[in-house]
Amino acid sequence: MECGIYIFVVIVSYLAGSTPAGFLAGKARGIDVREQGSRNIGATNVFRVLGAGAGIAVLTVDAFKGFAAARWAPVVALGLFSAPHGPSREALALVAGVASILGHNYNCWLGFKGGKGIATTGGVVLAWAPAACLTALALWGVVFAVSRYVSLASLAAALVLPFAVWFWNGSLTMTAVMTALSLLAIYKHKANVRRLFNGTENRFIKNKT
Repeated sequence: MECGIYIFVVIVSYLAGSTPAGFLAGKARGIDVREQGSRNIGATNVFRVLGAGAGIAVLTVDAFKGFAAARWAPVVALGLFSAPHGPSREALALVAGVASILGHNYNCWLGFKGGKGIATTGGVVLAWAPAACLTALALWGVVFAVSRYVSLASLAAALVLPFAVWFWNGSLTMTAVMTALSLLAIYKHKANVRRLFNGTENRFIKNKT
């Protein structure tokens, strides 16, 4: 039964995370965002290609699907499956959060390609440890305001998240999982890191069209 609960949570959370909001927003306007701008389905590229309204909407959906998976998938699973000695809600929340981020980053509907997972990771951490999420968000805002690099701000947030989770939550398991997710986020930004070092990374400029 315990294994079945985990399988249910993984499947539901992965499918929630794999909702390709950016891709669908582009298709609604007859545009494949994978062929425009940075060719990424994330909110930043959608903002550049489709404008602020679409970008904010995609950012919201990407964050919400991570939050919903980490917060509600465990509740639904524990409500559906009666297991006296089943997994804890925290364990299920950790599994759900990871699955939703993997769904976004490695999307089954898009050939197992997807975004970089920053917004979805933010939503997951908001469900896990809200204070840690707000700490990382504040750092993201400061770095972005100073540099105007979305990638640099995202990398800074990813680097601080394990420490913020440890400080505010105190769970070694959650901190370890967050460290792995932060490393994944940094890996997904490897091309951005190279451009930052080479001085060729694009600063964020609002699409005026």
